Amino acid sequence: MLSPFPKSSSLAGEGRIVVKLSPNDVSTLESITYQYPLKLISPASAAEQGSVLIFLLSYGGGLVGGDQINLSIDVQPKARLSIVTQGHTKIFRSITPDIVTRQNLKVDVHDGAALCLLPDPVQPFESSIYEQVQIFKLSAAASLCLLDWVTQGRTARGENWSLGRWIGRNEVWTAVGPGASSSKGRLLLRDTVILDGATRPTGSPSLRESMHGNAVVGTLILRGPMTKSLGKFFLAEFAALPRLGARDFRSAELREKEEAIPQSPFERWRTRRLQEERDKQVLWSAANVRGCIVVKFGAATVEAARNWIGTMLVQEGSIERYFGEQALMCVR
Repeated sequence: MLSPFPKSSSLAGEGRIVVKLSPNDVSTLESITYQYPLKLISPASAAEQGSVLIFLLSYGGGLVGGDQINLSIDVQPKARLSIVTQGHTKIFRSITPDIVTRQNLKVDVHDGAALCLLPDPVQPFESSIYEQVQIFKLSAAASLCLLDWVTQGRTARGENWSLGRWIGRNEVWTAVGPGASSSKGRLLLRDTVILDGATRPTGSPSLRESMHGNAVVGTLILRGPMTKSLGKFFLAEFAALPRLGARDFRSAELREKEEAIPQSPFERWRTRRLQEERDKQVLWSAANVRGCIVVKFGAATVEAARNWIGTMLVQEGSIERYFGEQALMCVR
């Protein structure tokens, strides 16, 4: 029996999101399409949310060996989009090394528009092979907040960086024409992380040993006017970190005297955070690369990293102010 419906032109794993600004200055979803194994869900949004919220999911909660995801996103002028997940993106094992699971994301963010992508971390299972490419083309006044992080695997099953291979590449481009997709543009940032547990150079430590006790590593990339103050916040806090090997030459009497001076609420917050970073073994750095603020971090546990990045974002406040509280649900 012939189907009365037209045949779909979409391929497996393909999806597209288009967000625009409505006449009443509220970001709205113009269109959303997806094909298995990709799944996209957008709850009804309200004006006070600040942005359109979309859950990026996959059937069964993960990607099976050989799955291919290709998602394109168009955030039109002055619109705002937040993307989150509902748990770790699980990468299941590949039967053979030539079966590669791939996820590709291409994003155009136009003038005055903004994208906030704060998902849960990727969780690669033992012997999984995964490659991820995320390309962002930003107009001059566009904004981006991108979190990309990966865990050691399923600790309950004894996995500790037991993956076969994990490659993640993030690129940030700026357009030279009037629209974000009008030209090739200029490459501002290319950040690539390669974790190879299968083919190690002779005499080199294993992948597990080279991670030095970190259960998760990640990258936060910020660019644009809506994340400008957040970027300055990370740079300032990194500059305030105690230097490695630094010594306190103050006398005990002087230390007690200075510690007795009342601290401001922010100073008390910083003191507590620094102590938690030491206790929970959180390491991080921040740098300005061609106008992009790049934050690298690692932690001994996933929850320590989640609490740290969430605390930093909440304390500064820009993400909640521009995108709404729901944009932070994966880092709380």
